[in-house]
Amino acid sequence: MKKLLNLVALLALVSGPALSQTYPSKPVKWLIPFSAGGPTDVLARAIAPKLSESLGVPVIVENKVGAGGSLAMDAVAKSAPDGYTIGMGHSGTQSINPHLYTKLPYDSLKDFAPITPVVSYVNVLVVNPNVPAKTVAELVAYAKANPQKVSFASGGTGATNHLSGELLKAVTGAPMLHVPYKGSAPALVDVMAGNATAMFDILVTSLPQIRAGKVRALAVTSAKRSGYAPDIPTMREAGIEGYEEAGSDLWFGVLGPAGMPKAIIDRLNAELVRALRTPEVSERIRVQAYDVWTLSPEEFMNFLRTDHARWGKVVKFSGAKAD
Repeated sequence: MKKLLNLVALLALVSGPALSQTYPSKPVKWLIPFSAGGPTDVLARAIAPKLSESLGVPVIVENKVGAGGSLAMDAVAKSAPDGYTIGMGHSGTQSINPHLYTKLPYDSLKDFAPITPVVSYVNVLVVNPNVPAKTVAELVAYAKANPQKVSFASGGTGATNHLSGELLKAVTGAPMLHVPYKGSAPALVDVMAGNATAMFDILVTSLPQIRAGKVRALAVTSAKRSGYAPDIPTMREAGIEGYEEAGSDLWFGVLGPAGMPKAIIDRLNAELVRALRTPEVSERIRVQAYDVWTLSPEEFMNFLRTDHARWGKVVKFSGAKAD
């Protein structure tokens, strides 16, 4: 029996390195939690060809839509931990949904092997040009003086632009009514039309409207100004202390199922970082107003723990539930 146990232990020690030495020997499936043509999908399809070149096998992007991205990430969590199924997680699937859904089918911290974040991005607070507020502080004061007049639109309950608004309410006490839409595009249209007061939106869709004067930008949610809009102040600069401690880092990142051999995780990390540095991928990221952001797998895990905890506080304050 002792010899058998020693043999099992020896096999466990060598199986990981042996597997990683032959990896990859077949196509890698990359699950994307949102529909084709969306920002997450476009980003993955820009990276996949370069990742395929460096791995020497096809990297097949597959869209698996539903439940705020949870269907795709659940499939990743339940796949074999051999490096042939990875997923594009983000702030929603890993940090927000665990607090939003009471019956989420995966544990966002225990059921995944973090590989690396790929980009970070920010939301920008915009208001209809007719709103008598030129700063965030003025918007907060206006909301407190007119508690029935101020609303903020979002792409849906639990979306990052919804929770960005809830966070503003939490740190300022501003009474703003949340108005959820079926997507961020119709929400922004209603802000431009004056049917909603304000909205937190991603830069790539709001910047053209800001430049055209159809909405007024008040602040970005990040801890420092965005290089894509250096004239827009941060929340702290706009007089809102503590905002960036909870809501500044929005991100997309690559994860595999828990139990993947470290050598494979490190290989995927290195190849993704290399792909992100190529001119073609860098240009696609720039067009989408994202910033390249990579970490080691260990650093990514530490970030995920912090991100999970801070968004949990925002969801709890908002009272939002998705099921």
